[in-house]
Amino acid sequence: MDLLYVLDLIGTAAFAVSGALAGVRRQMDLLGVLVLGIVTAIGGGTLRDILLGDTPPFCLKNETYLYVSITFALITFFAHHIFDRYSNALLYFDAVGLGTFVVIGTGKALDFNTGFIGAVTMGVMTATAGGVIRDMLSSQVPLILRKEIYASACLAGGILFYLLTLLDWPHSTVMLLAATLVVGLRLLAIRHNWALPTANLASTRHKEN
Repeated sequence: MDLLYVLDLIGTAAFAVSGALAGVRRQMDLLGVLVLGIVTAIGGGTLRDILLGDTPPFCLKNETYLYVSITFALITFFAHHIFDRYSNALLYFDAVGLGTFVVIGTGKALDFNTGFIGAVTMGVMTATAGGVIRDMLSSQVPLILRKEIYASACLAGGILFYLLTLLDWPHSTVMLLAATLVVGLRLLAIRHNWALPTANLASTRHKEN
């Protein structure tokens, strides 16, 4: 079995758990938890395929992604305390999924002859759009709009993927390096609490007064 496909399924499972956990913490019922788990896991790739005109989307061509999403969302609903206990481990799987989704999305966009911005955008969208939908449905500010190093790590990976492809590097090497960059940046950000800068409202208010 292709390693990228295995990592893709691992990322799908991790995203499904994170979405389902968000539903559990917002005290949603079983259907709500399932919806959040599924849209988090497959929402980004589905939106990517629709925008690229590749229909039906990947999850309807290969329903394994749906089965994995549903299964892990159900497990989370009935055994969410287990995932709470191992929340740090889940972050690592989430990071792996993030890197995998970026290279899959960017690579697919290039196969559809998109330019630089289109390819990088599709990569970032594949990795983050599901989480945006999850946060909106659970009444939270989307994670990518907060100060965490998340979407910016995806952006860096997508740019590296595109540049190395232009240099005609072997495809497997390009995928490995781009995914490693995304995963590495995300894990370092978690470990060292890295964050993007935010506007200094205190100084602005002081000047106004």
